[in-house]
Amino acid sequence: MKRDFPDAALPLALLMAAIPLSPAFAHTGTGVALGLESGFLHPLTGLDHLVAMVAVGLWGAQLGNPAIWVLPITFPLVMAVGGLIGLSGIDLPFVELIIAFSGIALGAMVAFSVRPPLWVAATLVGVFAIFHGYAHGRELPEAADAVSFAVGFVVATGLLHLSGILIGVLVGYEAGAKVVRACGAAIGCVGLYFLLGAVGFIE
Repeated sequence: MKRDFPDAALPLALLMAAIPLSPAFAHTGTGVALGLESGFLHPLTGLDHLVAMVAVGLWGAQLGNPAIWVLPITFPLVMAVGGLIGLSGIDLPFVELIIAFSGIALGAMVAFSVRPPLWVAATLVGVFAIFHGYAHGRELPEAADAVSFAVGFVVATGLLHLSGILIGVLVGYEAGAKVVRACGAAIGCVGLYFLLGAVGFIE
């Protein structure tokens, strides 16, 4: 039986869910500074990346052990592979579309509390991670300190996963489960917004 939802937790969850919309993609390749600080700030200032990272943590927490750790570990590991592909100059199709769709898909998993086998969830997260990593690998300026940038980026990604997990543990409370699903729905809407922008419906 789920516990009563603490009054103090609701404002925190709502604050984390209140992500401002912005039409600017995180993967336009402009304004990427150099080094550790820019690597850390990059995922935090790109809303399409940010919501996907939070969704991974939310979904993992919603699925429980071991997914609560497997999904947030899978994403950055596979994302690093995607980054190497991007740095190599290999072309992947539909990158922005799939990044936008990742928000829709992961948000929907949380909103509808979908509980697939762990390998299915990890595979889905891994596929999206390839494209997120690829986009950032292609953006990395030639003059950038790639190692420092990557360290900052991975740390920020981990913190975004952690924020999703911290919100996701509210599923242990009766009202908290509704808040988590509402966060998933909001993330899906953000993903849809970026998808519409990617196909030219939103300028």
